[in-house]
Amino acid sequence: MGGSDSGQRSRDPMLHELSSAPLVTWGNAWLAGQAGLDDTVSAVERRTGPHVIGAVTDPALPFESGAPLRSALARLRSLGLAAFRLSLPVPGDPLGLVGGEELNKAAIDARESVLVELAEQQLGLVPSEDRRGSSYAGVAWTPYRAADRTPEHIPLAEAEHQLTLAMRECASLFGQVDDMASWGPEVTSALEDLRDAERQPSGGLAPGHPQRAHRLAAQADRLAVVVRLANEDEGRGLSTSQMSSRMEALRILDRAVRRARVASYGAAADG
Repeated sequence: MGGSDSGQRSRDPMLHELSSAPLVTWGNAWLAGQAGLDDTVSAVERRTGPHVIGAVTDPALPFESGAPLRSALARLRSLGLAAFRLSLPVPGDPLGLVGGEELNKAAIDARESVLVELAEQQLGLVPSEDRRGSSYAGVAWTPYRAADRTPEHIPLAEAEHQLTLAMRECASLFGQVDDMASWGPEVTSALEDLRDAERQPSGGLAPGHPQRAHRLAAQADRLAVVVRLANEDEGRGLSTSQMSSRMEALRILDRAVRRARVASYGAAADG
């Protein structure tokens, strides 16, 4: 899989992620009978190239190093695969994680991972870029043992409310930065795209999710692009206090965006 585009990129070009969110939404759609396995794998690999299982160092884990994603998912299904859940942690905010220590560290370093609930254990999958030579680019999923507990459930209504509050608070903080020309052109363009519901930075949710989840995911994905680009922007010409206001606004928005994405992409798993 991956076709002729496999050498072009391994990260989503807009969100700069490695497919944890698509694996969760499409994986749960597959489990619910809303999508076939082939369609699920195609959707996960569409923007990032072929996916395989990376190095397996624990013989107790039900994976084979180098196995294609399709084979790995079929194997998990035979072991009572029940749900996929999204983790979008950052240092100081282990959102979606449950332990153990090795999984948490790898997921925080990657800033994304997937929890996989099986009948008798829970596993974690952490993605990394898989580049081989000059022509192959894809994603490798490293498996880890995970603690046997469910991560914090974030209701859609709560996540939507928190995102709205964060946007209001950020508008006030950004208002303290008088010169909007200090934003680079990429950030300005991303802000303009927020007003256009037809311009999505991701493929969105798979079939079978609540309409509220589709709406929240679309908004949060667009805001995630804004946060990423703004964090990369140098803020030329800003004073120290203006830069401080900008960074505080981005911190508040980033937390709300990550919670909204975890809630919406995992809505099918959490009912």
